[in-house]
Amino acid sequence: MPYDPPGRADHLPDDLIGRWNGLVQAAHAAHEPTLGSRFFSPEPDTGADATTVQVGWFGDPAEPGSCLGPEAAEQLSDWGVRGRHVLHNEYCEYAVQMAADTDGVVRPKRVQVTTELSEYWLMLATWSPPTVRDLVESMLGVQPAWQELYGPGVSDPAALDPRQRTVAFATYMAGHGGNRDLAAAGVPAQPIGSLNAANALFMTHPINGLDDLLYIVMFGARPYVRQTPDGVEPASREEIFRAFDVAHLACRHADPAAAMAAAGAAVAGRTVAFTNPLGMYLKSFTADVFALDGGPVPEEWVRFSRGEPDRFQRLEFGPGDSDPHFLDDITVVLGDVEKPLRGGFQVVRQLEVGPFVTLGPESPVTDGERVVLQGSDEPIRCNEAGVCESIRQLRTEFDQEQGSIRIAPRTVARNAMARNAMARNAMARNAMARNAMARNAMARNR
Repeated sequence: MPYDPPGRADHLPDDLIGRWNGLVQAAHAAHEPTLGSRFFSPEPDTGADATTVQVGWFGDPAEPGSCLGPEAAEQLSDWGVRGRHVLHNEYCEYAVQMAADTDGVVRPKRVQVTTELSEYWLMLATWSPPTVRDLVESMLGVQPAWQELYGPGVSDPAALDPRQRTVAFATYMAGHGGNRDLAAAGVPAQPIGSLNAANALFMTHPINGLDDLLYIVMFGARPYVRQTPDGVEPASREEIFRAFDVAHLACRHADPAAAMAAAGAAVAGRTVAFTNPLGMYLKSFTADVFALDGGPVPEEWVRFSRGEPDRFQRLEFGPGDSDPHFLDDITVVLGDVEKPLRGGFQVVRQLEVGPFVTLGPESPVTDGERVVLQGSDEPIRCNEAGVCESIRQLRTEFDQEQGSIRIAPRTVARNAMARNAMARNAMARNAMARNAMARNAMARNR
């Protein structure tokens, strides 16, 4: 049984569904030689007695908090596209939309959150450019010019061959996503276009990909145990990640949650498979911690889309353009602590994300199938992880941008927001200009 489009958000013809499944199969085949076992199936159906379970974690980046603490984690994660590109690696990315209030002060207006896989979008952009253009229009309310999707030199993607469309779209919208072929073709790690930087249309962090999702579940789907005087018992997270020299992965929310769910199933002899449709979904949102004028935020400020119920892949949180309120009018109430809502980090901290997996029935596990580990069970010191060095460097860059003179926090925040807004406004003006150029060209052609 093939996988449907993620979230069943799109009605695609059979050829595109086939191409999507080809990507899933290729990702599985790449990991099969080293991670394959009977405890993972690439097919979504694992028998009549199978059960579907949710695997979830919170969407806020865990690594910067481990390295530098919660305040720095929020500041850096909210640092516009720079923070997104470096830190949003929990299969959840967000962008904050800015706007000026009646006094001309630039303030955060809305947060866009996405869990959509870039491989899916890249497939559509390669084989059906009109479909991907329609998707963007459905999200943003404005039809993008082809140049915004494929680069300034592309007025008609139909004039390109499939490989050229792949490279062009990846360059301007997706980045290479860790794909060696795309990197060799000159595609940068992150897109150079503005459309998927000013907005969160789909994920672009190289770790938030289909390949990585299959890797971590297949890695976990083995019966890891440790020997005890009374026999064997399931190995701990620390033992599993240390045994394969990937302890750094345990310092995220996503990887240990996905791997340990699969490992627990394998110890019981259960086969793990991704539930149809395969995708990364927004599971639950604790909206009641957000208050406006002492009451709950309006229901219309919480807008899920891009999928069936329970399979949403997109969230827009905040007031609409015609509403006089702004995001920082909202208060985050956590117990006795109340703070103004400053950006997307506080939103995704209340948002659970993850895939659905299907588990087959329990079965006996032989001694030959068990993976016996003998590593240390000591806690992993995530504040000493290698990634902390790059996060400290990011903090240095952040501090340099804010300026070395310490002034009132509100002034600093407004200056930073103003600079971000100026950049976004410039990108928007450029996009509008490109749209106008494209329309004029179309008019001349007519």
